[in-house]
Amino acid sequence: MIDKQTQTELEAAAFRRLTQHLRDRPNVQNIDLMNLAGFCRNCLSNWLKDAADERGLNIGKEELRTHVYGMPYEDYKKLHQREASPEQLKAFAQSPAGQKQHG
Repeated sequence: MIDKQTQTELEAAAFRRLTQHLRDRPNVQNIDLMNLAGFCRNCLSNWLKDAADERGLNIGKEELRTHVYGMPYEDYKKLHQREASPEQLKAFAQSPAGQKQHG
């Protein structure tokens, strides 16, 4: 059995690796992530915000998006985000993630 501190450290390391992996793959659009996995970079930043709020930490949504994206969100969108295709939007609308509100 893994002790709580080690578990937290391992999970934090895995999260850092995941966010770095996503930063290294800006060609993978958020709509693609949503359609395939049901979450995207915005979801990750929203989950961080939820965790911060639960702990009474005053960390803004944009600061957490910058943490996940590795740059300000608006800069990331200008550099990497493409308009979703009609096929991507249709797939999203039909997916479980598209049936509920997400990040």
